[in-house]
Amino acid sequence: MTHLSSLTAISPLDGRYQHQCAELKNIGSEYGLMHYRLIVEIEWLKTLSEANIQEVPTFSGSAISFLNEMIENFNEDDAKQIKKIEATTNHDVKAIEYFIKEKLSGHKELSQIVEFVHFACTSEDINNLSYGLMLKDIRHKILLPLLNNLVQQLTLLSQEQASTSMLARTHGQVASPTTLGKEIANVIARLQRQIHQLQTTAILGKMNGAVGNYNAHLVAYPEIAWHQVAKEFVEKKLGLTFNPFTTQIEPHDAMAEYFHCLMRANTILIDFSRDIWGYISVGYFKQKMIAGEVGSSTMPHKVNPIDFENAEGNLGLANALLAYFADKLPISRWQRDLSDSTVLRNIGTACGYMVIALKALQKGVHKLAVNALAIENDLNDNWEVLAEAIQTVMRRYHIEEPYEKLKALTRGKKITPQLLHDFISKLELPLEVKERLIQLTPAQYTGMADKLVNLL
Repeated sequence: MTHLSSLTAISPLDGRYQHQCAELKNIGSEYGLMHYRLIVEIEWLKTLSEANIQEVPTFSGSAISFLNEMIENFNEDDAKQIKKIEATTNHDVKAIEYFIKEKLSGHKELSQIVEFVHFACTSEDINNLSYGLMLKDIRHKILLPLLNNLVQQLTLLSQEQASTSMLARTHGQVASPTTLGKEIANVIARLQRQIHQLQTTAILGKMNGAVGNYNAHLVAYPEIAWHQVAKEFVEKKLGLTFNPFTTQIEPHDAMAEYFHCLMRANTILIDFSRDIWGYISVGYFKQKMIAGEVGSSTMPHKVNPIDFENAEGNLGLANALLAYFADKLPISRWQRDLSDSTVLRNIGTACGYMVIALKALQKGVHKLAVNALAIENDLNDNWEVLAEAIQTVMRRYHIEEPYEKLKALTRGKKITPQLLHDFISKLELPLEVKERLIQLTPAQYTGMADKLVNLL
């Protein structure tokens, strides 16, 4: 049988692109899920020792250190041992429980309370919190840094090109000029809004038993305020937001919000990728050549915009998965069905495609070089864009049918500066207004685009 390698991996995330998303391996993989489950189980055990339960006395410093080291020193050998246990149990969370019990049996103090591992828990108590921790780490350790780095890169480009006039192209046709920096600023502003929403989207968690009512907890220890214990555990120990109203599962509405936020950021970046691809196509950007790279396998002259194409494709893949997550995960038959389990295992996959795309965009933006001559030539070749300015001034001075007159002059015709100047000179306008219009060029007709860049 062929051995698994980067060449035989079915998913390109573990094959061709494994180095681009390597930082996800310890977080979004099954190994990562095992580690988060271990964290939740051990932190819950520590919480029980603080809950005035006679059978679980407050742990000594030695016991706490032992438990913390289990978390900190978790490694691939531990994960393999858990998989070995799972081969017998056919239950992944129960395998974690047995693994912990086996470890605790070698510690004199902790061996006395091994049956309180997974106390009053359903598997979903552990799973929902584990995935919550996974999403929190993916957000803060990977996605936000990548998004913020891209924003910083774009901000520098926007500021450098704040006053670089260029034609806008509404409906694909030449339109009133803007500046390159302002168009980049539009993307930055959109991204910043989604970054803020991603930062502030709550990640919910629950720890309330088989159907969300603390049934087993209260039968065993009716005197303990389990609702408060669970709330403090979820929020203070794990840093998530407590959800008091659940069935057996935390209903995943907050996950859907998280995934929708990622989708919006990705959609903005798909839009950006396509626009830059277009600007490269018309020559507004050149791409810095890298020695040894090949554009076309047959046309030696080509430098293809592959980074933006790669980003577009991977962002689309990410969004396809994220959209399904958001639609599917909040739906569960009655108090629980297991159809979410296999879906949740693909969170790392969706984020992997997003990571690849963000890195491709950073690489692509780094290779961009503004072709000022092409932009300038395009402006000088399209003086008809000043028709808007002229007819607007005509309106101010009550000249009849200004739009219609400029339409008759410009539509479908090649407009020269002289043609416009002759038209302006015949208008019944104050002399200084005529002079101002005659001196106006397409490159100067950008409104306050350069100033808007500074409002970011």
